[in-house]
Amino acid sequence: MPPVQFYKCLADETRLRCLLLIMDQQELCVCELMQALDESQPKISRHLAQLRNCGLLTDKRQGQWVFYSINTKLAEWAISILSATLTANSEFISNNLIRLNKMGDRPERVRSCCT
Repeated sequence: MPPVQFYKCLADETRLRCLLLIMDQQELCVCELMQALDESQPKISRHLAQLRNCGLLTDKRQGQWVFYSINTKLAEWAISILSATLTANSEFISNNLIRLNKMGDRPERVRSCCT
């Protein structure tokens, strides 16, 4: 991914918060991000689609849920930047994490191993 495209994808606060929350939690679904960011489903879905189109996120369907995670095929420099941003700016998403942790009925993740 060219650096200009990478930074353009991060230039929106909602997209940046989504990415950092997903990086922190390993994977999240739309309903969890809606709770964490206190935003509507269409807005969150639109931003997740943009992040997926940029190649920053991947998704997987599990029953009725679609879980988003950081694309493991991202260049090392891009992952390093996201990790450094999360580490140096934990307060940026601290209130979002509080809202997320207060969420009841979070979707169950199926841990598939050796199936």
